[in-house]
Amino acid sequence: MHCPFCEHEETKVIDSRLAGEGRAVRRRRECMACHERFTTFESPELVMPRLIKRDDTRQPFDVAKLRNGIVRALEKRPVSSDTIEEIIARITHRLQTEGEQEVPARVVGEMVMESLRAVDEIAYVRFASVYRSFQDVTEFEDEIRRLQEMTGETARRDQMSLLPGNKK
Repeated sequence: MHCPFCEHEETKVIDSRLAGEGRAVRRRRECMACHERFTTFESPELVMPRLIKRDDTRQPFDVAKLRNGIVRALEKRPVSSDTIEEIIARITHRLQTEGEQEVPARVVGEMVMESLRAVDEIAYVRFASVYRSFQDVTEFEDEIRRLQEMTGETARRDQMSLLPGNKK
């Protein structure tokens, strides 16, 4: 590690601690030549896959675009910033751990819709309408009907039986 003050090549680590919820290491260093102290952060570099768009073009994954799409869908909805960041972290973590070099953009879109459906159904329909390019009201109606059916199935599956010995 080069000293940022004098560019000397030798520095020594004075202190190391976990930072960023254990996802990085914070190191306090001292230059062996000028004795200035500075802090560095180490974190694993996990490569994000390139996205394959519908027209077969490739582009790097952009977390800012992901955030903008999610925030726009959740605009004026009662969802906290922490929840938005959790969604983004979950999606980026999934993409990193799958280890693929290229992923179809629709896979990311489906991940976003899955996350939004669990958090806010209105945001889910908003995102789906743009993502799937709804052309008219009937497409909204169809999507809402599918959402209601899925919600009904989940409610029935999660509901406790009132009759003893009656298993689902």
